[in-house]
Amino acid sequence: VQLQASGGGLVQAGGSLSVSCAASGRTFNPYAMGWFRQAPGKEREFAAAITWGGSRTFYADSVKGRFTISRDKAKKTVYLQMDSLKPEDTAVYYCAADMDVVSRAAYEYDYWGQGTMVTVSS
Repeated sequence: VQLQASGGGLVQAGGSLSVSCAASGRTFNPYAMGWFRQAPGKEREFAAAITWGGSRTFYADSVKGRFTISRDKAKKTVYLQMDSLKPEDTAVYYCAADMDVVSRAAYEYDYWGQGTMVTVSS
């Protein structure tokens, strides 16, 4: 399984941006997909997750109400729509696939994308 993240960029505070993550491989049936982020000088942190089959969603408190995670099973793609962006949202955003559970813990995830940079200017 390979995950390819895309869609990052530069946006002004209050703006919106969407990132996506496409999976490759003949068989792709994770239990859940997650988005994590890592700001400069900080540890990687959980942002959002979605169960692949039932579309249950989970969010970090810091993004709840502003970010929306979704998935398209046919396209093997997970999306993160980010609205009302703040400078503190600036980070490299990573997608990840968990084959067994849905979790907020990075160590639970089995496959990772390469990350895409999101920069929010004030």
